[in-house]
Amino acid sequence: MPAPVSSPGTRTPRETVELLLRTVVEGSRSDLADLYAPDVVIEMPFVRPGFPSRTEGNGAMRARAEAVEALWTYDSVDGVTLHETADPEVVVVEFRVHGRLTANREPFTLGYINVVRVVDGLIVSSRDYGNPLESEVLAAALPTPLDS
Repeated sequence: MPAPVSSPGTRTPRETVELLLRTVVEGSRSDLADLYAPDVVIEMPFVRPGFPSRTEGNGAMRARAEAVEALWTYDSVDGVTLHETADPEVVVVEFRVHGRLTANREPFTLGYINVVRVVDGLIVSSRDYGNPLESEVLAAALPTPLDS
């Protein structure tokens, strides 16, 4: 995992989100899960069928992330714009993540806008807005739906 900017308790929300984006490419899914609070709530309002629209708790998030770790990899993140808000715990981030399916090396790109709340250096909630059409290539790689 990439070296943290600082310990979780002293990381700012911006630093936590920046670390999250680096960890997407440089770390494991377990490393990613370490950036989320035990009682995290992740909502994906525009998710396609087969993917969970809501995940509650770090354990559930970690299990889903690790379930797909062998199916695809992330190569890079770009187009990053971070917006700090009037609420010091909330950061809005726009980005694109590029990756490849493990089975056939087919490339994919996913664009997101995430509204992330960070408390004590850990993500406590995230509303992730992505284009469900872009995730079709990922859905095709799933042996079973993640939301079952």
